[in-house]
Amino acid sequence: MSVWLPGAPCTPRACIDATSRATAAPRAVARLTAVVLLLLVGIALTPLGGRLPAAWVRGWCCTVVRAAGIRVRITGAAPPDGGLLLVANHISWLDVPLLAAVRPARMVAKQEIRTWPVAGRIVARGGVLFIDRDRLRALPGTVAHLADVLRRGQAVAVFPEGSTWCGRAQGRFRRAAFQAALDAGVPVQPVRIRYRTGGGTASTAPAFIGDDSLLASLWRVVTARGLVADVDVRPRLAPCGTRRDLAAAAETAAQGAGARADAHAPHVRPARAVPGGPAQRTTAASSR
Repeated sequence: MSVWLPGAPCTPRACIDATSRATAAPRAVARLTAVVLLLLVGIALTPLGGRLPAAWVRGWCCTVVRAAGIRVRITGAAPPDGGLLLVANHISWLDVPLLAAVRPARMVAKQEIRTWPVAGRIVARGGVLFIDRDRLRALPGTVAHLADVLRRGQAVAVFPEGSTWCGRAQGRFRRAAFQAALDAGVPVQPVRIRYRTGGGTASTAPAFIGDDSLLASLWRVVTARGLVADVDVRPRLAPCGTRRDLAAAAETAAQGAGARADAHAPHVRPARAVPGGPAQRTTAASSR
């Protein structure tokens, strides 16, 4: 099994609930068209990378999710500027724009994407950090590279579970990326992502798991009614203790894992707030 991509037992048949309320087909097609057009705009602007204003990137990411018919609710303190390791639980392809809506960051992606026709070159020019999941010997070099990026004051976004889960089940946070935060001396920003119906019930409709195809997942999302994405920016963690401590504390914050991870994180403390730093925020955006 790969160090970077542990397998998840979640599958569409076993984990994704049937949708009892679906939106009308014309509206679903309109949503799908809007998402595709927005993604094409994003791809066209990818080569500009960090030259795009952060506020523009955050707005575009929220718009992509809203275009799919999902209300977005972001709560918690806005992440600070400077080097930061942004980590979150992983459920869906929607997690990527949602995490970027919290703070634009250089995403960590599998090496195989670099070889994809057209998309691989575009993604590489956009600043994605590639990892070779199948070569254990490459791991120290990858960690060193991530630490160097963090030292230069950039944000790096990682999904430490290494695979998508349905949202009810969840995986353990892998530790390697947290070593990069320790080596660079930058805080870790856990983010908790949850999907629910308008009534508050947890929804597995956005999950992108197992042998699910991207097209099937897209259609399931745009045909669902009343979906809400809750993005909770948890308190930052100071770069202290061991990588095991830091990973366990971030897992607890991002997954609500409770005592399972608490026992392993006695030395990790929240990062001290910066005077005059970003204020508490709650952002709500309604779907079309």
